[in-house]
Amino acid sequence: MMFRADVITLFPELFPGPLGASIIGRAMNNGLWSLNATQLRDYAHDKYKKVDDTPAGGGPGLVLKPDILARAIDDVSPPDDPRPRLLMSPRGKPLTQNYARELSKGPGAVIICGRFEGIDQRVIDQRNLIEISVGDYVLCGGEVAAMTLLEATTRLLPGVMGSNQSEMDESFENGLLEYPQYTRPAEFEGQSIPSVVTGGDHKKLGEWRQEQSKKLTQDRRPDLWNKFKSED
Repeated sequence: MMFRADVITLFPELFPGPLGASIIGRAMNNGLWSLNATQLRDYAHDKYKKVDDTPAGGGPGLVLKPDILARAIDDVSPPDDPRPRLLMSPRGKPLTQNYARELSKGPGAVIICGRFEGIDQRVIDQRNLIEISVGDYVLCGGEVAAMTLLEATTRLLPGVMGSNQSEMDESFENGLLEYPQYTRPAEFEGQSIPSVVTGGDHKKLGEWRQEQSKKLTQDRRPDLWNKFKSED
């Protein structure tokens, strides 16, 4: 089963963008996943291709119209489509490694990229959109957020990454941030690779890496550290 991603956006020319490069792009070229970007304006019926209007009740900015967006969603994702419908939104639930892994095990996703002040709440409700956030900040639109979600997800598809062990050692996979990494040369600007890394004692190296992960997580992400401790 191929992972199929459909993105509804006002800027389809932004895709695939970085998703077409490196291992993610090779995986797409090799048929491990597919990406289609749909222009929302194609579903507007007036000659100006207008997709937005002023907020009901007043306020700044513009809101994407529900009828136009609903037509686009229904065309891309008919009722029997098993894929979740995701709306990239700063008020959504946070994108996590666990959620990316959950998505990677499914048939794909339909992703809606908002613009302006957002989209009409009725289309969120009527089309069962799941709101997803990539962080506590606001972007101009959902396109970069959609790329982030897709890269985090597609890299986990079978056959994309070269090493399962490398994947499991990364940040967030075990509830901790990743330990420091080193490579040649053995000395760089007067600083050597820690002897435990090159000493050949795999037990000591494993213990050192675990302690480094714990220290980094405690220092930089106390929220993750508290969760890790509560589950330990």
